[in-house]
Amino acid sequence: MCVVVLARLTGVKLVEFPAEQFLLDGQPVGEEYHQSPVIGQLAATIFADVPILFYLVTVVTGLILVLAANTAFNGFPVLGSILARDEFLPRQLHTRGDRLAYSNGIVMLTVGAVVLIVAFDAQVTRLIQLYIVGVFISFTTSQFGMVRHWTRNLRTEYSKEARARMQRSRIVNAVGFVMTGVVLVIVLITKTVQGAWITLLLMAILYLTMLAINTHYQRLSRKLRVEDAQEARALPSRTHGVVLVSKLHQPALRAIAYARATRPNTLEAVHVAINDDDVVELRAQWDEFLVPVPLTILSSPFREITRPIVEYVRGLRRSSPRDLVVVFIPEYVVTHWWEQVLHNQSALRLKGRLLFMPGVVMASVPFQLDQGAAETLIPVPDPRAG
Repeated sequence: MCVVVLARLTGVKLVEFPAEQFLLDGQPVGEEYHQSPVIGQLAATIFADVPILFYLVTVVTGLILVLAANTAFNGFPVLGSILARDEFLPRQLHTRGDRLAYSNGIVMLTVGAVVLIVAFDAQVTRLIQLYIVGVFISFTTSQFGMVRHWTRNLRTEYSKEARARMQRSRIVNAVGFVMTGVVLVIVLITKTVQGAWITLLLMAILYLTMLAINTHYQRLSRKLRVEDAQEARALPSRTHGVVLVSKLHQPALRAIAYARATRPNTLEAVHVAINDDDVVELRAQWDEFLVPVPLTILSSPFREITRPIVEYVRGLRRSSPRDLVVVFIPEYVVTHWWEQVLHNQSALRLKGRLLFMPGVVMASVPFQLDQGAAETLIPVPDPRAG
């Protein structure tokens, strides 16, 4: 209000497009012209004889804006944590970081702010349209919420002093609700077509998203709930072990040894035949090293690896629905991150397909490439011994 009064008394002029609307000798001033903010113009006019006060007003205004921006980074992470606790936002927003701050909420707010700044080219005139609707909706709903709060508390409060205090507070909040509500209606009428509709659309999308998140968490909770104590003791009828083998090397032998140590009811090694020569060599090595696990060769006319294995595992499940199938996948553990691109791509594709198959468990058997064979290989005992 003070700014409005001072602006009228001093004759401050401010236009939305100064490069086009300000004229110099009958010509637009152009993009090089910089329009000073209202507060800056007021300070320069009022304190024309005391320049230090002009700079003081400018610095204080900057500090106020910094504190106003910091308010969102203080409030939103806490609000996001509460909503995440109530399962209306992702649970990651409820966890604290190393410095006991809600780091995920801060990062999320930062990303959103950067998106808005880039999308609107950091133009305050365009961004204010989003702000003004959001802030008055917040003011109006919060005042209405406080009116409901005092009304609910008055039903159970019998102390005259406390009731009088609550009634005064309710009147104050009711007046605030009416005033902010009137301003909100005016803002919606005058600012919606100027960009405020984006805020309303984002609010609707956020509301529907929060409902969807809550529905997901509620459905997940119902599916994960243990309703019968017998479920905690239930065991599969049998366990089928399947070791995926591309060739007979140390990672494959390590996976076979680990699978045997788990003692499944049945255990077999599965190889997808891509090349006939490789199959012949693998069979010869299998017999030479006396691997104590039967070898199954899957035909792949189209030289695919993933589909034959998925179909084979699905067939095991179909033949024995009450049984558990454990797929052991040998994986290389490389030293450098960039080396990961050169390995384990087939394993990742298989995991992606088998992950959604009920009754199937995937067991990754790591093999550290930077260690010696003596340190990593679990020896396969000779079945002819003892």
